[in-house]
Amino acid sequence: MSFFFGGRNVAWLCTVLSCFAAGFSAQAQSSDDFYRGKTIRMIIGYGPGGGYDLYGRVAAEFLGQFIPGNPTIVPQNMPGAGSSVAAKYMQDVAPRDGTALGSLVQSLALDTVTGSATGFDVTRFHYIGRLTTNIDVGIGKAGAPIKSFEDARRRELTVGLTGGSSPAVLLPIALATYAGARFKMVRGYQGIADILLAVERGEVEVAGAGGLAGFMVSHPTWITRHEAPILYQAALKRHALLPDVPTIVELTLDDEGRQVMSALASTAEIGRSIIAPPGVPSERLALLRAAFQKMVTDKGFLAMAEKRNLMIDPATGEAMDVIARDTLRMPKPIVDKVAALLKM
Repeated sequence: MSFFFGGRNVAWLCTVLSCFAAGFSAQAQSSDDFYRGKTIRMIIGYGPGGGYDLYGRVAAEFLGQFIPGNPTIVPQNMPGAGSSVAAKYMQDVAPRDGTALGSLVQSLALDTVTGSATGFDVTRFHYIGRLTTNIDVGIGKAGAPIKSFEDARRRELTVGLTGGSSPAVLLPIALATYAGARFKMVRGYQGIADILLAVERGEVEVAGAGGLAGFMVSHPTWITRHEAPILYQAALKRHALLPDVPTIVELTLDDEGRQVMSALASTAEIGRSIIAPPGVPSERLALLRAAFQKMVTDKGFLAMAEKRNLMIDPATGEAMDVIARDTLRMPKPIVDKVAALLKM
């Protein structure tokens, strides 16, 4: 079969093809150029100095280099209620065009399913990617006479807690309930940095939950040289850096406690992740996720992380979304037990 095009038909065909090409070019240009000259805000759900702040700021410092258009990313601390304040802001106020990202508590899905955090719907958020898993530890002052978790079983220890339903609240309460810890809770600190100051001042003896990843940057010798007493680690298995520190699952005294502790420890997989608010267009979400993966596999970024003692254990945003959804499908009996801890 053959076709003949006269001069007018050829001109018409060329015009049509040019329009299609211009349309595709404009679409690609629009996608690539959206972030040019833009500023992205990185909303950090805790005060300065802790692990969420540290990793949120690292993402803010480097991620823009891998996003087409090279936007500036500005970190903004928004502490309160275990990062629920920041999550509500991201859902209700933050722009939905991909110019707002967040570094929020790793237990966001668990907080939602237990009803301890209200006012936002975690199923509407999407993760961009994970910088590292994170194990929370209970830690005392360097040089303190506390040696191990057994000290908490023998005598009362004062423990600093944040607000809301973050691990810094849940872990000490769970250990008092299921592992025999004699903890006296002191609540209301803005984040781990405030609690550590309280430990230094002698207001409390133990920080209820601080991220191992953050300590490896801020106080690495506490971990590597065992300069500070570490009572427990919120993990399903002992981390290689803490082979002699029991997990919260190991410390429990009955099967019910082991179920609850396993649920709490599972949030370590979310760790220090970056999340996007609801409503970000799918093509822009894909662009941000691709940029994040380029960042965490970039040789220059990894060299920087090694130099700064930053733990990097990356995962995709899609994988973090799956973990969050699985948490929301947790069996109701376990959910009820975790929720009950928050009423104590």
